[in-house]
Amino acid sequence: MKAMKIGDLAFFYHSVKEKQIVGIVEIIELYHPDPTDSTGRFGMVTVKAVKSMSKPVTLSDIKADQRLQDMALVRQARLSVTPVSQSQWEIILKKGATSL
Repeated sequence: MKAMKIGDLAFFYHSVKEKQIVGIVEIIELYHPDPTDSTGRFGMVTVKAVKSMSKPVTLSDIKADQRLQDMALVRQARLSVTPVSQSQWEIILKKGATSL
């Protein structure tokens, strides 16, 4: 999250029960401390919704696609925030029947 810049786009991923990408968000505020964490250990970025995916893209869909095997989400599925390359971004948009 510390590398995110204002204006960057990201996928919104439901990481608990559904394990699926459901939308696209835009970073509108840089990394800052999480105000709910009194220890100061955790941080966050602020996002705004840009667009819902026409079709959610599940973690199982991502894992089944050989082109996405290098994604951090596939290798470390417990992570909620991971980098996505341009080619991975485009593949996921197609899987989600979504364009920008």
